[in-house]
Amino acid sequence: MGDRQKMMDAYRQMLDYTDSAVTRNASEKKINSLLDFISASSDLDLLQEFYETTLHALEKARNDRLWFKTNLKLCNLWFKAKEYSRMHKILKDLHKSCQREDGSYDLKKGTQLLEVYAVEIQMYTEQRNNKKLKQLYQKALGVKSAIPHPRIMGIIRECGGKMNMHDQLWSEAATDFFEAFKNYDEAGNIRRVQCLKYMVLANMLMESNVDPFDAQEAKPYKQDPEVMAMTNLVAAYQGNNIREFEKILQQNKRTIMDDPFIRQYVEDLLRKIRTQVLLKLIQPYTRVRLPFISSALHIPEADVEQLLVSLILDNRITGYVDQVNQMLEVGDKAQGMNKYVALDKWANQLRSIHGIVCNKVV
Repeated sequence: MGDRQKMMDAYRQMLDYTDSAVTRNASEKKINSLLDFISASSDLDLLQEFYETTLHALEKARNDRLWFKTNLKLCNLWFKAKEYSRMHKILKDLHKSCQREDGSYDLKKGTQLLEVYAVEIQMYTEQRNNKKLKQLYQKALGVKSAIPHPRIMGIIRECGGKMNMHDQLWSEAATDFFEAFKNYDEAGNIRRVQCLKYMVLANMLMESNVDPFDAQEAKPYKQDPEVMAMTNLVAAYQGNNIREFEKILQQNKRTIMDDPFIRQYVEDLLRKIRTQVLLKLIQPYTRVRLPFISSALHIPEADVEQLLVSLILDNRITGYVDQVNQMLEVGDKAQGMNKYVALDKWANQLRSIHGIVCNKVV
């Protein structure tokens, strides 16, 4: 790998030999092993040249299996480089290779089709194109005539979990992440631990009291250093211990907060645990001072008021906020609801007027 030009010249020479000097099976086996070896390189330019050189040679050889595998690797290369426009052209060719002459998908090529769906689903996940992602995800789950590698199903289910998290379908997301974990575990892929953490996250967001590590497949990972921070977080969450919850987040930035996917849902988690504590806190009272709630929840009084208003609007608290005396009055449902519904309506009307004015200015 030290002299790239010499290596590529030798590879081109070898490809010429495979066309005539050796059997088709022998040449396919050798090229396959070289493709797998070179894929470990982080040199994108080298990988591009290697794959494109292989594809050029395969145009003469008419080897569909190698052509498919090489194009799939090139597609994955462009995915890592975020070259989505280049991916689209290759994906179109890969889809075509899985179809019959009439345009319908060949049932015998279900395994190859799932591999195409896996890389395409990853692309739409990165682009946050949930509309396309939902369509492809359902199509992928509908492919029955396939025996895919568990890593492929791991990728598909993980992306499905992220899609459901985006739509706040926590229960469906937890199921997807667990299926992804099991598939990655079977494949021996390191993504299994990440998906286990995502499953724990989804379980907390759905406010489930079930221990996600009760499942036989997950038990061996309960003491994994990467997972332990999440298990401690679950314990604090289920115990409504806000201070411990925030402390764990601070102390485990690498395993929790450094993950962009987990980080975007931390605010949702904090809101849920604060809601649980708040509802339990006000239960014995008819009047509660906002500074008292602020101290218990460890957040500013303005945030307490915002949280209370949203809970009143959601009918989870019966009452209203006395802003003058900084007091929550529990029990007078009509006064509380009427006030905040009116404010909500007023805010919507202001947004509508703002939109009309902006359009006229443009």
